[in-house]
Amino acid sequence: MDIAYVLVTCAAVLANGSIAAADIAKAPFVLANSAEVGVPRTWLPSLALLKAAGAVGLLLGLFGVRPLGIVAAAGLVLFYAGAMTAHVRARVFHNIAFPGLFLALAVGALVLAAAR
Repeated sequence: MDIAYVLVTCAAVLANGSIAAADIAKAPFVLANSAEVGVPRTWLPSLALLKAAGAVGLLLGLFGVRPLGIVAAAGLVLFYAGAMTAHVRARVFHNIAFPGLFLALAVGALVLAAAR
């Protein structure tokens, strides 16, 4: 189980760190997607900060600060549940797999961290 925890959590850290960087850089796909689901551009820095904080919290959880890792994973679960809701509300289904994947990674990291 420790191997699964490390692999899933590392994948979640990399995914969230990467998308946070894309948000900060205002990558074209981020701008298009956020406009499509009705998220204002002015929210992007704050959303990027939340994703980056989640990634850092997961990483610290890997390095022994278990409660912080669990809280970070729970926060990311809530964040991506909100992202899924935004997609459904806006009826944007063609790319809903992306927040779904991030949600699955966060759920996996949370379940595996809590089971340790």
